[in-house]
Amino acid sequence: MPVMKSKLVFAALVATVLRAAPLQASDKPIDLNSIDVVDAIECRLDAPAYNGFAFALNGEEKIADKRGWVPMQSENIMMNEYDLPAPITVARHYSTRRIGFTSNGVVAILDLADTAAFAREQKIENALDPGPLIEAMIASGKATPEEIKEATKFSKFLGEKIVVDRTELPKDGEMFGMHTVIGRNVSNATTHPGKTFYGCSYRIEMIDKDGKPL
Repeated sequence: MPVMKSKLVFAALVATVLRAAPLQASDKPIDLNSIDVVDAIECRLDAPAYNGFAFALNGEEKIADKRGWVPMQSENIMMNEYDLPAPITVARHYSTRRIGFTSNGVVAILDLADTAAFAREQKIENALDPGPLIEAMIASGKATPEEIKEATKFSKFLGEKIVVDRTELPKDGEMFGMHTVIGRNVSNATTHPGKTFYGCSYRIEMIDKDGKPL
């Protein structure tokens, strides 16, 4: 794709995301200040609304400051964390005051050490199941019980359940279309021992008339 066209496409996408004004039945734009972060965590927003909300947290709207969210230093460089002035409830009955924003989503940081048990409640499977690796280590006989215990001290969990997978091809006269994927996810990280991340990712990809990524 020519450089100039790439820049135009990118500029158009940025404008679309920043505008982030999904229409209600009354055709009135949603007030970003009215968005509940629990709705974002529970995948109840559309992708443009979420992106607009995420941009507005520390943008001109200063939504995070208005809500009294306190930025927290995080050991995870991929996450911006906040301490909330009051607890929120997610996944029906889990409470927390800590949330984190990643490059394309938001999570509630739960005080739960057994991520796998929580994920089973949510019917979300681990894409990084360590079981086969452990079995292979045992079967090989090349690893001692101590080595196996050390290698599996932290059980990584990374799972997602797709809520929305929508492809919108460009219409006549349009330069690009959109592929939107919204997924409920459960994960953990060594940076947050004893914690479980529960939230939602909102991913938008530009596509051409054949549905291929640009």
